Amino acid sequence: MNIAFFLLPKVEVVCVSDQATLRQTLERMEYHRYTAVPIINDQGEYVGTVTEGDLLWHMKNSNGEISFENAAKFTLKDVQLNMRIQSVRIDSNMEDLINLAKVQNFVPVVDDRNRFIGIVRRSQIIEYCEQYVMKAIDTH
Repeated sequence: MNIAFFLLPKVEVVCVSDQATLRQTLERMEYHRYTAVPIINDQGEYVGTVTEGDLLWHMKNSNGEISFENAAKFTLKDVQLNMRIQSVRIDSNMEDLINLAKVQNFVPVVDDRNRFIGIVRRSQIIEYCEQYVMKAIDTH
C-alpha cells in the first residue's frame, strides 16, 4: 500500500504560516475546531505542529505580557512546540506511517524537498484496517 492512498492533500488541510500571529493561529484553530495544526514556512516546508497547549503555555509563561487582546502583536515563531509531531516522506513505507500514527493524531507528509504536501489522519488508517479485518472475517 502506498502512503498517497491515505493522503489528504495540502489544499484540504488547515495550516498556519510560521509568520502567523498568535491571534490568527488561535482564531483559525477555533474556527475549524482543531486542537493542532501544521506550521508551514515561506518555502512551503513543514516546520512543526502547534497545539492549543503550546499556545496556552506560551501565553501563561509570558507573565501577563500576552493576552488575547494583544495576541496579534506576537508571532508563532516565538512559541515553543512541546510535541514533536514527526512527518514522513511520501515515498516512505507503510510501517513508518503506522508507527507514527500510533502516537500522533495525524502524520504530516512531505516530498523529497521537505515541502508539505498533506497529512494522513490516524482515523483513515484505522478505517482501512477495519475494512481489511471485516473482509477477512467475511471470507472465513
